[in-house]
Amino acid sequence: MGLTNNDIFKKLRVAHKLRDTDIIEICALVDFKVSKSELGAIFRKEDHPKYMECGDQFLRNFLNGLIIHLRGPMPKKGEQSQQPKNKSHEQKKHFKK
Repeated sequence: MGLTNNDIFKKLRVAHKLRDTDIIEICALVDFKVSKSELGAIFRKEDHPKYMECGDQFLRNFLNGLIIHLRGPMPKKGEQSQQPKNKSHEQKKHFKK
């Protein structure tokens, strides 16, 4: 049997050392509201009576929020990225002159 959405969500939570408040803030970045009680239900064991399955939409919204949290928001069309350019690319330009 493969990993469930709940398993993936738990592993991401541990890997990024996220607390419930962090996850709520990350979901808010993509306008997805989640409560602490919902998170508690998702992180419970499968045999617990209050266990809730993590749906695809829930995990997708969390992942989209995590991307924004880690990388920052995407620049709007027509705007330049604020990220520094690749130095190796600049060095290649220098040697061509």
